[in-house]
Order: sequence, then C-alpha cells, then structure tokens
Amino acid sequence: MSTPSDTPGTPPDFDEAFRQKLTDLLAWRRDVRHFRAGRPVPESLIASLLDMAALAPSVGNSQPWRFVLVEDAGRRAKIIANFEAANAEALSDYRGAQAKLYASLKLAGLRDAPVHLAVFCDEGTAQGHGLGRRTMPEMLDYSAVMAVYGFWLAARAHGVGCGWVSILDPDRATRDLDITEENWRLVAYLCVGWPAEETDTPELEKRGWEHRRPAASVILRR
Repeated sequence: MSTPSDTPGTPPDFDEAFRQKLTDLLAWRRDVRHFRAGRPVPESLIASLLDMAALAPSVGNSQPWRFVLVEDAGRRAKIIANFEAANAEALSDYRGAQAKLYASLKLAGLRDAPVHLAVFCDEGTAQGHGLGRRTMPEMLDYSAVMAVYGFWLAARAHGVGCGWVSILDPDRATRDLDITEENWRLVAYLCVGWPAEETDTPELEKRGWEHRRPAASVILRR
C-alpha cells in the first residue's frame, strides 16, 4: 500500500479497469448483519484497515476519529442489551404490517461478529486549530464518518463485511465502554466479520422495507 509523501510524485494510473472495480466495490459494499460465526478476522488485517481508515479527509486536517476495539465479553453483552432495549422501543413506533415486518428484520450482527468497533469523534481536539469549523462545527463528526466509510470500503475489498448499528443509546454505550473523555461523541458502532452470504442488494430492499432511489431523483439544479 502506498503511503503519503512529502515530495510530489507520479500518481497511480487509475485506469478504466480500476474504475470498474471501484464501481463494483461501491455496489457490493453492503450493511452486513449475518456473519460466519467462529471465524476470526486476523488482528493484522484489522490494524491495516484502521490505517486505511485514517487516510480519510478531515476538516483542517483535524483527524478527530478515535477507534475503540471492544473485546471484553462483558462490555459486548452490555452493548447487546443496549441494542435490544433500543430496538424494542423502536418497534413500538410502528403499527400493523409495518410493525410485523420490522419485528422480523435482523438489524444487527452483534452476537456473531468477531470484531466490535466503536468509532468516536473527539469534538474537543485542538488538532487542526479550528480551521473550517467556525461556521460548521459538525464537520468534525462528518470527518469521523468519512473514516468509517473508508474502513468499510477497505474491509469490503478484503472480503470482510461491516454492519453499522445505529439502534443504540449512545450515552449508555459510551458509559458501558468506560469512555471518560468529556468531548468524545459516539459516531458509529460497527460489527465486523466475514459475511455469511454475498449480495449487492441491500437486505432491507430484499425484505421490502425500502428501495434505493436513483441519484437522478434527488438532484436539484439552481
């Protein structure tokens, strides 16, 4: 893997074959909830994926992402309990056929995923000296999300799947992970592992929850 250099050089040749592969990568990057139980992901691979995630752009070069590998079984159990409570509350918002469909969905792979990764944004970081944040301080969070997406794409390129668990109480999760840094905000909780099946169609689309819209349907011109 190439690394940044202080001196300009010759950029890689991103040819048509690469561009097609990139399109395939984007199409096959799916939210994974079904993992091959009992098959670990090598620590060296996770370390490499985190290195690639840290190549993400960030406002003012602030690099606010903070990665927490959740390895303790007790802490994982608390996250699972957090999800189950939040999921039960979410179910109460739906009625009729939609409630029945929601109840049938598998919305997290927390029990089978060999790797749990929490991603926080350090909203108090001095790095970057505030550049680009005065009018849009949320750019710090967006920068951390870019790192999440970079990790996700890199993982997919190595055959590893990710699932983003957003049905959580973030404050409770932060406490359960013993994160005491005052300015750290939970941005993502990821399940990471080898997918039980491969598909380029979102599971929620297959289950009839929602369908993807083409980009043309959300483009405005002014």
